[in-house]
Amino acid sequence: MMKKLPYHEGSWFAVPLRTSGYAVGVVARMAPKGKVILVYLFGPRRDSVPTVADVAHLQPNEASKCIKIGDLGLINGKWPIIGDSQDWEKQVWPMPSFVRRDDLSKRAWRSIYSDTDPSKLEREEPVPYDITELEESGLYGFGAVELLMTKLLG
Repeated sequence: MMKKLPYHEGSWFAVPLRTSGYAVGVVARMAPKGKVILVYLFGPRRDSVPTVADVAHLQPNEASKCIKIGDLGLINGKWPIIGDSQDWEKQVWPMPSFVRRDDLSKRAWRSIYSDTDPSKLEREEPVPYDITELEESGLYGFGAVELLMTKLLG
């Protein structure tokens, strides 16, 4: 029997920064059985874990990053779950396209993932190698997310 996940789409959480303080994030998409989630991550650095009321006003266009990550930080309790959006609207928080690059051939592809499962690649299409407006198509572990947000938020 599978244990119930401690989060779902619309769940807000805190990411401990490696120096001090927290970034915050929201789960925008999740694979049907968890493990891979799409999150929007926000600054600024906060000294303590905020409440849902402190973060519920945040919008997708204010995010510092929108990336696919593993859910281990939420599962193992290292990332505090703040609470759930009362008026979660999935369509407001879109599944973006990502870019996958092959450095050897200097080729790149737009990676388009399922809107219902961020672990499921639906298709790829060629794009210029030097495209800058798309996030990398990789999957971040929870430690990598902590390092990334620590660097971004100073």
